[in-house]
Amino acid sequence: MDDIVAQRLEIDTKLQREITKVGSLKESLQRSDELTKQMVSILTTFENRLIKLEEAIVPVYQETGNLQRCQDNTEKCLTLLDHAISFYHVTKEVENVIREGPSNDLHEYLNCLDKLQGAVEYFNKTHPASPELSAASLLFEQGKQALEKEFRTVLQRHSKPVSAMLILDLLGTDEEFADEELPTIEHLPERAVEELVAISKSNWLIDDSSSFLNVYATTRSNMLIKSLHGLREHLKSSSGGVLSMAATHSPALTTKHKHQRDTPTKRGGSMRRGLVMARRATEAIKKLSQHTVEAGKRQGTTSTDIKEEGSDVDVEFYVSGVTALLKLIQSEYQLMDGIIPEKLKRKVFDIMIQPAMENVVSEGELLANSVKRSIGRRDFSSVLSLFPVVKHLRTIKPEFDITLEGCQAPTRAKLASLVQNLNTTGARALEEFIEHIKNDPDKSSNMPRDGTVHELTRNTLLFLEQLAEYVEAAGAMLMIQDPSALAQAQDPSKKRAKVAEYMTRVLSALGLNLNNKAETYSDVYLRAVFMLNNFNYILKTMQRSGLLDLVHEYNKEVKTYYADLILEQKRLYSESFSRVMTYIMEVRKPMSQQRTMSPEIKLKDKDRQNIKDKFTGFNKEMEDLFKIQKGYAIPDIDLQDSLTKDNKEFLLPPYKIFLDKYSNTNFTKNPHKYMKYSVDAVSAMLDKFFDASA
Repeated sequence: MDDIVAQRLEIDTKLQREITKVGSLKESLQRSDELTKQMVSILTTFENRLIKLEEAIVPVYQETGNLQRCQDNTEKCLTLLDHAISFYHVTKEVENVIREGPSNDLHEYLNCLDKLQGAVEYFNKTHPASPELSAASLLFEQGKQALEKEFRTVLQRHSKPVSAMLILDLLGTDEEFADEELPTIEHLPERAVEELVAISKSNWLIDDSSSFLNVYATTRSNMLIKSLHGLREHLKSSSGGVLSMAATHSPALTTKHKHQRDTPTKRGGSMRRGLVMARRATEAIKKLSQHTVEAGKRQGTTSTDIKEEGSDVDVEFYVSGVTALLKLIQSEYQLMDGIIPEKLKRKVFDIMIQPAMENVVSEGELLANSVKRSIGRRDFSSVLSLFPVVKHLRTIKPEFDITLEGCQAPTRAKLASLVQNLNTTGARALEEFIEHIKNDPDKSSNMPRDGTVHELTRNTLLFLEQLAEYVEAAGAMLMIQDPSALAQAQDPSKKRAKVAEYMTRVLSALGLNLNNKAETYSDVYLRAVFMLNNFNYILKTMQRSGLLDLVHEYNKEVKTYYADLILEQKRLYSESFSRVMTYIMEVRKPMSQQRTMSPEIKLKDKDRQNIKDKFTGFNKEMEDLFKIQKGYAIPDIDLQDSLTKDNKEFLLPPYKIFLDKYSNTNFTKNPHKYMKYSVDAVSAMLDKFFDASA
């Protein structure tokens, strides 16, 4: 019961608290309603006031805007009127400056031309028939002509050919400049460049660009031609030649515009190697030309005639000239920055380089034509001049292509067409060379009397040695003749294999020709010596020069083949001792050993005569053999020693047995008459074989 009372009391207490809270909440709501009504009243009052303010201000604002526009229009009208009036006075204001020309103050002159141009444009639009337009147009044209004349004068006054030493320094640029600023050419003084840039930025010359472009292209083209001509003359007169170009660097070089050179410096190394290859080719041509001169004399053609028909193109000069042209036109293109507008640069550049490019191409074609004429004369030494040229052109052609990018198609195709022409000429020359080897016109009257190495063999091997230095260029030439190999023309290993195949064909033709030539000898043993000398020379030359390794890439049996040929010719040569051996080997009428053992044994007259005949026959045959074979020539010392050793091993042992067999036999009262030669004497005689002075 107490619990129930306690719970009711607690409930009543809570209920009383809730009733109190509800009363407080009602009071708060009443106050909030009062505040809301007051706020609405304030806002309504504020809105009414804003409406009244807007109604008063908007008309004032609109009126002010109208007045402001009137003022702006008035000011603009006055400005335009002043501007229009100013055009009527331009001619008088600038006339004195225009008459004086741009040489005094170029920038003021350009400003005056700007004003004149504005006046001409204004009158053209507003008063096309006004006298002011005529006066302004006349003065403006005179000003443009004077400005163009100034452009020509500044350009021609300061344009000078690039010195040969400076060009040679550029050609000699190599890895030595890898960590330094690269040398560049300063074609014009900086002040002259600034003036030309200021003039060329004028729109009037660009609008009438034909004459302006021609002046620049012609002037710089002439300087380019003169620079190349000066280089050629310097190389002709310089005792050091092309290879001395990189010994020192000209003080005329400047590193002022480093950004103007974008090509890698290592390109210079390949360019210099091209010049070295040209020097080697020139030396090889001189060596091989000796054969041509001698052949010409035999055929009734003097060396003077041959020289007159030869090429005027020097390989060293040509290679250096092509490289110099590349460097110069790259520098010329960089010089055009700012002077020639970007949209016209390629057009001007194309015009400017045409004469120089045509000179290079025409000289290359002259070289190709010279080689063709030489082929007709059966002089193949000149073909060597093609290899360094083609190799060099192939090396620098990618850089030429980059430099000529954007020029007209005929200009870009000039170098490729030249390379194609040289390749075709070289391929034809190489094939004609094989035919020449097969059908060499030398007859028996021109054969070496002593059986030494034939001149054809020496020249052929010398030609192949030089050819080996240009494997890539020669391989590309040969692939032109083989359409099935063109797809692999960029593979260096395929080019080497093609050259190796070609050399094998040359050696085969040479061997066939030598066999035919050897048949002209009536002495079969001299024939063997001749073939032995030539085969030995071929093999040793190929081993010494590295040709054998190259040929083995096509046929690995070449060394074995020549070694077998040498052994066979040695065997044929050894048969020259057959008549001598007939006597000491007692092939005819042999005598038993027992009958010659003791001097007490009395021989029959027939036996004594038999022995005498053997010694007499041996002596005679040996002396005749000595007289003949001392006239044989074995120019290779190793081969000569080898043959002498073989001869001794072949002859001396049986001769010693023969001599010992009859030395104690009483077959004559005068043994020295028959036993004229001891073993040592015969050995000494064999040592004098192949020695015409013995």
